[in-house]
Amino acid sequence: MNATTQADQDHPPPPLWRHGLAMLYDTLLVVPLFMAAAGLWVAILGPTDSLNDPAVPAGLQRLSWLVILLLFFGIFWRRAGQTLGMQAWRIKLVTDSGDPPTWRQVTLRVIGALLSAVSLGAGYWWRFVPPHRRYWHDRFSQTYLVLLPKAR
Repeated sequence: MNATTQADQDHPPPPLWRHGLAMLYDTLLVVPLFMAAAGLWVAILGPTDSLNDPAVPAGLQRLSWLVILLLFFGIFWRRAGQTLGMQAWRIKLVTDSGDPPTWRQVTLRVIGALLSAVSLGAGYWWRFVPPHRRYWHDRFSQTYLVLLPKAR
Protein backbone atom coordinates (compact mmCIF):
# COMPACT_ATOMS: atom_id res chain seq x y z
CA MET A 1 0.00 0.00 0.00
CA ASN A 2 1.45 3.36 -0.97
CA ALA A 3 1.20 6.66 0.92
CA THR A 4 -1.60 7.97 -1.28
CA THR A 5 -3.88 5.02 -0.63
CA GLN A 6 -3.08 5.11 3.09
CA ALA A 7 -4.04 8.79 3.15
CA ASP A 8 -7.28 7.97 1.30
CA GLN A 9 -8.16 5.33 3.89
CA ASP A 10 -7.61 7.78 6.74
CA HIS A 11 -10.48 10.02 5.57
CA PRO A 12 -13.96 9.80 7.13
CA PRO A 13 -16.94 8.36 5.27
CA PRO A 14 -19.06 10.88 3.36
CA PRO A 15 -22.30 12.09 4.94
CA LEU A 16 -25.41 10.39 3.56
CA TRP A 17 -26.71 13.58 1.93
CA ARG A 18 -23.45 14.01 0.02
CA HIS A 19 -23.47 10.37 -1.12
CA GLY A 20 -27.10 10.74 -2.18
CA LEU A 21 -26.32 13.79 -4.32
CA ALA A 22 -23.37 12.00 -5.95
CA MET A 23 -25.74 9.11 -6.77
CA LEU A 24 -28.22 11.59 -8.27
CA TYR A 25 -25.49 13.11 -10.47
CA ASP A 26 -24.43 9.66 -11.67
CA THR A 27 -28.06 8.71 -12.34
CA LEU A 28 -28.34 11.75 -14.62
CA LEU A 29 -25.39 10.35 -16.58
CA VAL A 30 -26.50 6.70 -16.66
CA VAL A 31 -30.16 7.19 -17.70
CA PRO A 32 -29.22 8.61 -21.14
CA LEU A 33 -26.98 5.57 -21.65
CA PHE A 34 -29.96 3.32 -20.87
CA MET A 35 -32.03 5.28 -23.38
CA ALA A 36 -29.34 4.98 -26.05
CA ALA A 37 -29.16 1.22 -25.46
CA ALA A 38 -32.94 0.93 -25.82
CA GLY A 39 -32.79 2.91 -29.06
CA LEU A 40 -30.00 0.69 -30.34
CA TRP A 41 -32.01 -2.45 -29.56
CA VAL A 42 -35.07 -1.05 -31.33
CA ALA A 43 -32.90 -0.18 -34.34
CA ILE A 44 -31.50 -3.74 -34.39
CA LEU A 45 -34.69 -5.66 -33.62
CA GLY A 46 -37.13 -3.33 -35.36
CA PRO A 47 -40.10 -1.42 -33.96
CA THR A 48 -43.34 -3.02 -32.84
CA ASP A 49 -46.89 -2.27 -33.94
CA SER A 50 -48.51 -3.24 -30.66
CA LEU A 51 -48.39 -1.54 -27.28
CA ASN A 52 -48.67 -4.98 -25.67
CA ASP A 53 -45.72 -6.43 -27.57
CA PRO A 54 -42.48 -4.69 -26.54
CA ALA A 55 -39.87 -4.17 -29.24
CA VAL A 56 -37.10 -5.27 -26.88
CA PRO A 57 -37.53 -8.33 -24.64
CA ALA A 58 -37.42 -7.39 -20.95
CA GLY A 59 -34.57 -9.80 -20.19
CA LEU A 60 -32.40 -8.37 -22.94
CA GLN A 61 -33.15 -4.82 -21.78
CA ARG A 62 -32.25 -5.63 -18.16
CA LEU A 63 -29.07 -7.40 -19.20
CA SER A 64 -28.00 -4.37 -21.24
CA TRP A 65 -28.71 -2.11 -18.24
CA LEU A 66 -26.52 -4.31 -16.03
CA VAL A 67 -23.69 -4.23 -18.58
CA ILE A 68 -23.98 -0.43 -18.82
CA LEU A 69 -23.82 -0.09 -15.02
CA LEU A 70 -20.81 -2.40 -14.78
CA LEU A 71 -18.94 -0.57 -17.53
CA PHE A 72 -19.86 2.93 -16.32
CA PHE A 73 -18.86 2.36 -12.71
CA GLY A 74 -16.05 -0.07 -13.52
CA ILE A 75 -14.23 2.27 -15.87
CA PHE A 76 -14.47 5.23 -13.48
CA TRP A 77 -13.72 3.30 -10.28
CA ARG A 78 -10.81 1.34 -11.71
CA ARG A 79 -9.23 4.44 -13.25
CA ALA A 80 -9.57 7.02 -10.46
CA GLY A 81 -11.81 5.55 -7.76
CA GLN A 82 -14.42 8.19 -8.58
CA THR A 83 -17.33 8.67 -10.96
CA LEU A 84 -18.14 12.18 -12.14
CA GLY A 85 -20.79 12.52 -9.43
CA MET A 86 -18.30 11.36 -6.81
CA GLN A 87 -15.71 13.85 -8.08
CA ALA A 88 -18.21 16.70 -7.76
CA TRP A 89 -18.91 15.78 -4.13
CA ARG A 90 -15.32 14.79 -3.16
CA ILE A 91 -16.12 11.11 -2.58
CA LYS A 92 -13.71 8.32 -3.45
CA LEU A 93 -14.03 4.54 -3.53
CA VAL A 94 -11.16 2.73 -1.83
CA THR A 95 -10.52 -0.95 -1.25
CA ASP A 96 -9.64 -2.65 2.00
CA SER A 97 -6.27 -3.60 0.48
CA GLY A 98 -5.50 -0.10 -0.82
CA ASP A 99 -5.29 -1.30 -4.43
CA PRO A 100 -7.59 -0.08 -7.23
CA PRO A 101 -10.82 -2.11 -7.27
CA THR A 102 -10.79 -5.22 -9.43
CA TRP A 103 -13.53 -6.04 -11.93
CA ARG A 104 -14.75 -8.66 -9.45
CA GLN A 105 -15.05 -6.00 -6.73
CA VAL A 106 -16.82 -3.64 -9.14
CA THR A 107 -19.28 -6.39 -10.08
CA LEU A 108 -19.95 -7.32 -6.45
CA ARG A 109 -20.40 -3.66 -5.52
CA VAL A 110 -22.85 -2.91 -8.36
CA ILE A 111 -24.90 -6.07 -7.76
CA GLY A 112 -24.81 -5.48 -4.00
CA ALA A 113 -26.02 -1.90 -4.46
CA LEU A 114 -28.87 -3.11 -6.67
CA LEU A 115 -29.84 -5.70 -4.05
CA SER A 116 -29.65 -3.00 -1.38
CA ALA A 117 -32.00 -0.80 -3.37
CA VAL A 118 -34.59 -3.46 -4.29
CA SER A 119 -34.77 -4.65 -0.68
CA LEU A 120 -36.38 -1.32 0.26
CA GLY A 121 -33.00 0.13 1.12
CA ALA A 122 -32.12 -2.53 3.69
CA GLY A 123 -28.53 -2.68 2.46
CA TYR A 124 -28.14 1.04 2.98
CA TRP A 125 -29.34 0.90 6.58
CA TRP A 126 -26.27 -1.20 7.44
CA ARG A 127 -24.36 2.07 7.34
CA PHE A 128 -25.68 2.67 10.86
CA VAL A 129 -24.55 -0.71 12.28
CA PRO A 130 -21.29 -0.62 14.25
CA PRO A 131 -18.42 -1.36 14.23
CA HIS A 132 -17.62 -0.87 10.52
CA ARG A 133 -20.68 1.16 9.47
CA ARG A 134 -20.60 -0.04 5.88
CA TYR A 135 -23.31 -0.69 3.29
CA TRP A 136 -23.99 -4.25 2.12
CA HIS A 137 -22.19 -3.56 -1.12
CA ASP A 138 -19.17 -2.25 0.82
CA ARG A 139 -19.01 -5.51 2.72
CA PHE A 140 -19.59 -7.73 -0.34
CA SER A 141 -16.91 -6.03 -2.40
CA GLN A 142 -14.39 -5.18 0.34
CA THR A 143 -14.55 -1.52 -0.69
CA TYR A 144 -15.86 1.63 0.97
CA LEU A 145 -16.32 5.35 0.40
CA VAL A 146 -14.26 8.16 1.89
CA LEU A 147 -14.74 11.92 1.89
CA LEU A 148 -11.75 13.72 0.42
CA PRO A 149 -10.59 17.05 1.88
CA LYS A 150 -11.27 20.31 0.06
CA ALA A 151 -8.63 21.24 -2.50
CA ARG A 152 -6.56 24.23 -1.49
